[in-house]
Amino acid sequence: MGTNSSADASAFRAAALNGQIGVDPDAAQTVLNKIRRGKDAVENLLNGSGSLAEAPKLGANPVGQAISTKFSQRADGGGDSYKQALRNLYTQYDQAEQAIVAAMGHYKQIDDDSARALRGKA
Repeated sequence: MGTNSSADASAFRAAALNGQIGVDPDAAQTVLNKIRRGKDAVENLLNGSGSLAEAPKLGANPVGQAISTKFSQRADGGGDSYKQALRNLYTQYDQAEQAIVAAMGHYKQIDDDSARALRGKA
C-alpha cells in the first residue's frame, strides 16, 4: 500500500463495513484464509510472548543488570516493545478480516443493484 498502509487499510475497512465495496466470495476466500492463518500465527506468538519478558541472566554487576532490565522492558513493555508490535499486527489482521468478510457479504447486493440498474436502462 502507499506511504500510510494503516490509513489505507482503515479506509478499505470503513468502505467495506459501510457497504461501499463488494468482493466476490469465491475470489476472496484464498485471501481470507491467508489473513486468518497470519492472525492465528500472531496470536500464538502473543500467547508465548510472556517468556520474552524474562530478564536474561547477564551477571550481578550494574551493567549486566541494566542491560537485562532494558531487554526485559523492550520485550514486554508498551510503546515500541516487541509485544506491542505483535498486538498492532494482530489488530491489522483482525481489521483486514472484518473488511473482507463485510465486502464478501455486500457482493451479492451490489451485484443485484448493478443488474437492476442495467435492466432499467435497456
